[in-house]
Amino acid sequence: MQFRHVPVMLNECIDNLKIVPNGIYIDGTLGGGGHSGVILSKLNEGKLIAFDKDEVAINHCKKKFAKYGDKIVYINDDFKNFKKHLEKLGVQKVDGVLLDLGVSSYQIDTSERGFSYMQDAPLDMRMNQNQTKDAWQVVNEYAETKLVNIFSQYGQEPFSKRIAHAIVLARKNKKIDTTSQLVEIIQNAIPHKNSNQGHPAKRVFQAIRIEVNGELEHLYDCVVDMARSLNNEGRLCILTFHSLEDKIVKDAFSMLSSDCICDKKMPVCICHHKKEGVLVNKKPIEATETELKENPRSHSAKLRVYQKI
Repeated sequence: MQFRHVPVMLNECIDNLKIVPNGIYIDGTLGGGGHSGVILSKLNEGKLIAFDKDEVAINHCKKKFAKYGDKIVYINDDFKNFKKHLEKLGVQKVDGVLLDLGVSSYQIDTSERGFSYMQDAPLDMRMNQNQTKDAWQVVNEYAETKLVNIFSQYGQEPFSKRIAHAIVLARKNKKIDTTSQLVEIIQNAIPHKNSNQGHPAKRVFQAIRIEVNGELEHLYDCVVDMARSLNNEGRLCILTFHSLEDKIVKDAFSMLSSDCICDKKMPVCICHHKKEGVLVNKKPIEATETELKENPRSHSAKLRVYQKI
């Protein structure tokens, strides 16, 4: 299958990075290279360090960006491990970082990867195909209470208990091997009167995907570390696609851009915290009406931008 990728808020991301031709930049979520390609086109003596857990994405972009030679460094790893890779490269500070926290179009559209509830496929959902934990393991081996917590916390699913219980009952008779089997179980577990409120499996599939790939684990600490890895005036641009990750990014940016992080109930400041940067936009940037019409996957996207001072 061709690696199709439509980058979300491309112009807004590039404009807010304020790219300098000799700067060092990180694209923590390379994907199909939509954002990276434009960053590379603006660099002269600069360098782009591109991360992706998916080896397919890395190999695709190596061919796509062959003309840029050593201007781009590819790292087949989670961006959360960026510090150790910067050390290996001898890079102490960077001029900008871009994170697109959405699932790539290729991963969703490649049915055998098991990300989509619209296509029948083996339960997988691994962004990194070399890891052992997959969606099958979560669905077939996790305890009922753990499934409830995951569906509730990561999917904000109001029928978490009903769905988790239905999964546990179903797997006693037969292992749940495919996305369509799981979708059917979810549909049957939700009251009929609620079945017309979007696809019934959307929230559960999101929750399982987040669990499989550890998407929210250590995200706050990573955002803070990335902000602190910036040169003065450097920028950190982060695209989020659901409220859980957006809140983590918002909280991290708030801490970094605040002079005091004491409990609001404290009469005086005792933390002595000093802000390290500023919010470029107090409210997140959202897709234009034109993009919303042309790219449905931009609907839930929010772009937050932080600048080091």
